[in-house]
Amino acid sequence: MENRTEALGQEVTENVRDDGYNTGERKEYVERKRWVFFGLPFTFTKYTVTDEVITINDGLLNTKENDCYLYKVQDVELQVSLGERIFGLGTVACYTGDNTHPQLFLTHIRNAREIKNYILKAAEEARRKRRTLNTLNINASDIEDDDL
Repeated sequence: MENRTEALGQEVTENVRDDGYNTGERKEYVERKRWVFFGLPFTFTKYTVTDEVITINDGLLNTKENDCYLYKVQDVELQVSLGERIFGLGTVACYTGDNTHPQLFLTHIRNAREIKNYILKAAEEARRKRRTLNTLNINASDIEDDDL
């Protein structure tokens, strides 16, 4: 059995067995890019953040879909300008190990701080599940053997 609730662009799905035991919680955030002025969602960009992947759908006639697995997210940053602060918006910048898009921006979204914190926790959990290690490329190939 599955219970669903929706509030403020967030959909929470719980898996509940017949005896009432909660087998796990899965969150999914769905937000739209908004205008900074009044925070109105008059754009054709939709951001979806699940426990495994971040998806950005963009466009009306020519659509583009960009996915990034959460285990590739290395760092998350919250950026809030004065205009965004006035209308309760924010921009979440995700720095990833993805080759095609090393930086993902979830621009002008509501609940930005909550989504940023969720991405941090979910990315760490995804790395644990896959047993991967997040490493940083420091261009060590530039170092000569004599320098060691």
